[in-house]
Amino acid sequence: MNPPPSSRYSFLWLYCTVFLTGAAVMVIELLGTRLIAPFYGASLYVWASLISVTMIALAIGYFAGGRWADRAKHTGLSLIIALAGLLTLLIPAMVGPVLLATDSLGLRLGTFISTLILFTPSLIMLGMVSPFAVKLATSSLAGVGASTGSIYAVSTLGSVIGTLFLGFYLFPLVGSREIFIGLGLILFLLALLVGVIERKRLQSAATALAPAVLLSFIGMGVLPKVSDASVAQHRQASLETRFAHESLYGWVRVVDNPAANMRLLTADASTIGAATLSHGQNLLTYQKIVELIPRLVPGMTRALLIGQGAGHMVASLKQFGIETDTIEIDPAIAQAAHEYFDFAPTGKTIIGDARYEIRQLQDRYDLIILDVFTGGTEPVHLLTQETLQQLRELLTDQGVLALNFVSFLEEGSNVALASVGKTLQQVFPHQLTFISEPGDDFNDFIFIASNHDLSIYGGTLSRSQQAWLETRSLDINLGQGIILTDNFNPLEQLQTRKAEFYRRLIVDAVGIDHFVR
Repeated sequence: MNPPPSSRYSFLWLYCTVFLTGAAVMVIELLGTRLIAPFYGASLYVWASLISVTMIALAIGYFAGGRWADRAKHTGLSLIIALAGLLTLLIPAMVGPVLLATDSLGLRLGTFISTLILFTPSLIMLGMVSPFAVKLATSSLAGVGASTGSIYAVSTLGSVIGTLFLGFYLFPLVGSREIFIGLGLILFLLALLVGVIERKRLQSAATALAPAVLLSFIGMGVLPKVSDASVAQHRQASLETRFAHESLYGWVRVVDNPAANMRLLTADASTIGAATLSHGQNLLTYQKIVELIPRLVPGMTRALLIGQGAGHMVASLKQFGIETDTIEIDPAIAQAAHEYFDFAPTGKTIIGDARYEIRQLQDRYDLIILDVFTGGTEPVHLLTQETLQQLRELLTDQGVLALNFVSFLEEGSNVALASVGKTLQQVFPHQLTFISEPGDDFNDFIFIASNHDLSIYGGTLSRSQQAWLETRSLDINLGQGIILTDNFNPLEQLQTRKAEFYRRLIVDAVGIDHFVR
């Protein structure tokens, strides 16, 4: 290899290359969670797996790239980038088969193995770029420190810009699979440009030939394609997807099951709304418990619903003359509720993260419903003592907080369930607890908390309604619970079994195809 000129300006192309490939690393890492989340959820395990796999792949890439750089003569940087582009293009086609193959491994191992298979190859090739670039930019041992520092600084800067560009601009406009395809094509284009430069430096056409051949294969459509037969065999022929949208927070779908007279609203592998197809009636029992609260504590006029879902509770509260403000983090859910579940707001409709939005509220409410705990991973920051204290400050003197939590009962020994009750106890002196489906271990649990005494035998509840609630009343031993705070909140780990069970329950009911396409 000819010694490079000492002028740094002659290596501007090299710095541009490591900048772009550094950005590509972060794009793949961030988008990886979006491909995995519809199947395994957006839990800490998914993020831990992606970060670990990225670091493993980059470590291998740094090592292999350094060895290749020392030995390469006619195959250089352009080939590495071209291979990274090819492997990136294959990722969207591999998602379905890989997720199906790892499904039986469980949440933690399945998440790690699937990310390892899907993203390691392309990330290894991208990791090889920086040490190879250091070799090209170093003319003598005296300058190796400056060359190495400059290359890795520019690569890191590219990662920062790539992260911000993806999160703030690109992802809200383009789907994750389309971004993967676009990224692969950009890497191919970069490989061709680098190949042309390398050809001049090495006086060999071989450096530009490899990426050109791979790019021509793409143009002719002869790159290997992953068959979707393994996905298709899992499809539920009786189901119809009426609405599907990839939002900033996951895949939102409306799925009809005519045979069961049911319409579901799902966010990734989580059901957040269910109604009959024939009459649009709510099918979620826990919501029917919450809808009795205006009879338990009469005189309510204002309510706040955190976690709008399909919006059935808004319609039910309207029958009592209650005006309800809603907070929903995902605009796609709000759209689906309006178009497919006839959601009609009676108060303010707020789109945003609840923890931020409740700090902006100035109104006081007779009833606050916290209903964000349905699927794989709860937004645990909404179930801390600090959050509950903020909600208490929004209640009137006779106000009530209703909280829905999905978990196992485990004969009253579930630590996660006890922790929710114990945390509520730190903020509210009085609470009632109900189970949605008596006799089932896996269930919705509804906590009703207030600053004043609560009893199902007061208010305007009819005798039949009291009897219905009596069968669902539950006493939980709170002694084994943990007070959940912003500083210490192990709820996600405590709910691992629940997350795995819930995902399997929904996948079996709706069909695996709805979560891997």
